[in-house]
Amino acid sequence: MWTGAYRSAAPTDIVANGDRSAHNMHMYTTPEGEDGGARREDHGDGWSPAFLAPTREPGWCLVEEGYSRAREHEIESLFTVANGYIGTRGSLSEGGSMTNPATFVAGVFVSNPEPDSVPGLLSIPDWTDLQVFVERTRLSLEQGCLLGHRRILDLRQGLLWREWRHRDPVGRVTRLWSLRLASLGDRHLLLQTTIVTPENYAGRVQIEARLGPLHNGLPWTVPPSMDPGDSSDSIVMQTTTGRGETIALAIAGEAGVGHMAGPAHAVERLDESILERWTCEVPFGESLRMTRIVSVHSSRETERPSLAARRRLAEAREQGIPRVIRMHVERWNDRWGAAGLEILGDDEAQRALRFAAYHLISAANPEDERTSVGARALTGDSYKGHVFWDTEIYVLPFYTLTDPATARALLMYRYRTLPSARRKARRLGYDGALYAWESTDTGEETTPPVAVTPEGEVVRILTGEQEHHISADVAYAVWQYWQATGDEAFLVQAGAEMLIESARFWASRAHLESDGRHHIRRVIGPDEYHETVDDNAYTNVMAQWNLRRGVDVVRLLQSRWPQEWAAAAGRLLFRAEEPEAWLRTADSIETGFDPHTRLFEQFHGYFGLEEIDLPKQRPPAIDVWLGRERLQRSKPIKQADVVAISALLWDQFPREVHEANFRYYEPRTAHGSSLSPALHAMVAARLGDAPLAEAYFRQAAEIDLANNMGNAAGGVHIAALGGLWQAAVFGMAGMRLRESGLAFAPHVPATWRRFSFSIQWRGRRLRVTVGRDPSHIEVHLLADAPMEVELIDGPRAVIHPGTRFRAERDHRQWRAWEKTEA
Repeated sequence: MWTGAYRSAAPTDIVANGDRSAHNMHMYTTPEGEDGGARREDHGDGWSPAFLAPTREPGWCLVEEGYSRAREHEIESLFTVANGYIGTRGSLSEGGSMTNPATFVAGVFVSNPEPDSVPGLLSIPDWTDLQVFVERTRLSLEQGCLLGHRRILDLRQGLLWREWRHRDPVGRVTRLWSLRLASLGDRHLLLQTTIVTPENYAGRVQIEARLGPLHNGLPWTVPPSMDPGDSSDSIVMQTTTGRGETIALAIAGEAGVGHMAGPAHAVERLDESILERWTCEVPFGESLRMTRIVSVHSSRETERPSLAARRRLAEAREQGIPRVIRMHVERWNDRWGAAGLEILGDDEAQRALRFAAYHLISAANPEDERTSVGARALTGDSYKGHVFWDTEIYVLPFYTLTDPATARALLMYRYRTLPSARRKARRLGYDGALYAWESTDTGEETTPPVAVTPEGEVVRILTGEQEHHISADVAYAVWQYWQATGDEAFLVQAGAEMLIESARFWASRAHLESDGRHHIRRVIGPDEYHETVDDNAYTNVMAQWNLRRGVDVVRLLQSRWPQEWAAAAGRLLFRAEEPEAWLRTADSIETGFDPHTRLFEQFHGYFGLEEIDLPKQRPPAIDVWLGRERLQRSKPIKQADVVAISALLWDQFPREVHEANFRYYEPRTAHGSSLSPALHAMVAARLGDAPLAEAYFRQAAEIDLANNMGNAAGGVHIAALGGLWQAAVFGMAGMRLRESGLAFAPHVPATWRRFSFSIQWRGRRLRVTVGRDPSHIEVHLLADAPMEVELIDGPRAVIHPGTRFRAERDHRQWRAWEKTEA
C-alpha cells in the first residue's frame, strides 16, 4: 500500500470530545499532562466560530503535523488557498527563517529591468503577516517550547486551518487557532481569522499586523481618500505595473474579546510597511479574536480599482464575517457537486485525486477571459506564472468535463492572444498562428533566452524558437471542448478561427521534399532532451490531426452556419483551395511510422542513437548524470512523447500500435518532467496493465504530496494534477469522447473496489461508477435529455434522464445492460 508524505486526519484527530468549536479542533496533551480545554465562545458581537470545523471525513483533509524549517517552502505551496483570481501560499503568519509568503494576482505580470529578464506574475504585499506578543514576548515556532502544531488543508471547504500551542520561558501556555481563505463566493476577497487563548494565565496580549513591504518589486503607495468625508478605518494601497495595469487592495482588521470593549488600536506608517496594533488585557478563560479581510481589484475590472477595493471591503464587513465564510463554503460545495469523486478501497488514491481537484478548482476563474493557468497555478513563482502547453493538454480537460464555463474562459484567453500568435508565425516566416511556448498576459513569446545549468554553464533556451507543437495542442483543446460541450457560439465566434489559423501554420511549416513527403524540420518535441530534431513524431502527428480538423471545421461552418462563415471567410481572407491543400499536406506528412514494427520513430535518427539501460529508479536529473552532449546522442527521453500520441489520439490507431509503442518507449523514458507519469498511467490502464498503471498513478500523485521531484517549493505541479485526474477518468475508468456520446472501457486497479466521479457532457450531468468484483459500470444521468453510452467491446445504450444503467463483465464479455429507476 502506497503511503504519501501526508496522512489523512481522522475525525477523532480533529474534534475533541464532540466539540465542534473551530478554535478547539484538537485537544493536545503534553507530556506534563496539560490540557488545552474545550469550550465554545461567543465574542459578544454575534460572531462565533462554533459553526465552523474542518470536514470530519478524513479523506477530505490534508494534515501537516509539527514544524520543519527544511520543508516549509514545500508545505506553503501545497497549502495554498486560491480562487483563480488570487492565491495566497500557506505560509506561517508570524514568518520565520524559512518562510516565503506570497499572494499572486492571476494574469497580472511585472517586468524586471535586468537584461534578458522576462515578465513574472505579480505578488501583492504580504497581507498575512501577524505577530502575537504575550507580555511583550513574541510567540515563535523557533523559540520557546512547542507543545503542538498542525495545519489542515480542508479540501472540502477550501479552508486552511492552523492550531498551535506554545509555552514561553516563564511557563505561560498560549493556544492559537487560525483560519484562512481566498473566497470562491467573491473572488476579490481574502480573509484570515486568528484566535489567541491564554490557557493558564491572564495578561496583556498584543497582535501586530503588518502590510508590506511596500516596495514588493513595485512602488506601492497609499492613495488619498477616494470619497469626500470618508472616515473608513481600512487601509488602501495601489501600484501600477508598468504594463498598463493598476492593482489596488483594501484591508481592514477587527478585534474583540468576548463582551469586552474593543482592544486599543493603533496604526503606524513605517519605511516599507504599515503596522497595525491591537492591545488588551485578556482575562483568564477568554480569547482575543482578530480578523483581517482584504479586497483586491485591478484596472482590468474597473477604472478606479482603489475605490472598488474599498467599497467591496465595506460591503463584506457589512455582510459580516460569518456570511463571507458561508458563501465561500457554499460555493465550494457547488463545485464539488460538479467535480466530486470517490474511491473505495484506496484512501491514499482518493485523497490524491481530491487534492488534485482542489488545486484545479482553485487555479482558474470562469469570469476572466484574459488569464490562463500558469505552470504552478497561483501557488508559487516557478516559471514566473507563465502559461505553457500544459494548460490545454493536461489541465483543461478537467474543466471541459466538470466546469465548461471555466474551460471556455481559458480557451478565450488563447483566442485573445491570437494576434500575438500570428505575429510570432510571421516573424519566423510562416503563415497562420504559432502560439508562444511561454505566454503571459499579451501572448507574446516570453521564454527566457538563456539558462544556467547546475554546472554553471550558460546555455541557450531553444524551446521558444523550436517547440512548435503548442499550436496543435491549443487546437486539440478547442476541438475537445467543442466535442464535449456542443458550444456553438464559441465555435463560430472563436474556436473555428483558432483551428483555421493553426492549420494554416502547419500547412506552411511542413515542406514538401524530393521524397514526396512533407517534413517538419528543426523542432523540439515534448522530449526536450533532444533539440533541433527533424520530424518529431508527436509534432507531426498532431500537425496532421490539426490540418484535418481545420478542414472539418470549415466544412461544418459552411454547412451549418453559412452566413457566419461568409463573414469569417472574408475577415480571414480565406481561399477556397485551402482545405484540399491541407488534406494533401496531412496525408503526406512524414510521421516516422513503420507498419511492420508498428513503431513510430520518435524523430528522424532516434533509432540509431546510443542505447542506455536506465536504472529502475530513474536518476532525478538524468541530464546531469549523462551530461547534455551525451544525452543528445542517446535514447533516454525526458517525458511522454510518442506515448502522448496514444494518450491523446487513442481512437486514431489500432490497439496493437499503442501496445508496441508503449512497450518500446516506456523503459526508455526518464520522467524528467512532472508531466510524464500521469500519461503513462493513462496509457498503461487502457492497455489493461493495471499494476503498471497503478505504479505510475502513485508516482504522479507523489510529485507534490511526497515532493518526489524535490521542487514543490516553487508551487504545485498543476499539469501533473490535471494529468492525474485524466489518468483516473480516461485511464482507469476508460472514458472516451465520441461524436455520439461517451464510451467506456474500465480497467480499475486491484485496490480500487469502486471509483465514482461526476462529469458534464453537452449540458448533461452524469455520475459514473466503475468497480471490481465483479467488474461493473453504472451511469446515472442527471439531465433533461437522453444520451448514448457505449461499452468498448460491449453494448450501446440510450439512457434517459433520472435513470441508472448498470452492466457487469463476466470474464471478457459484458452482460446485458440492466435498467433501474433512479
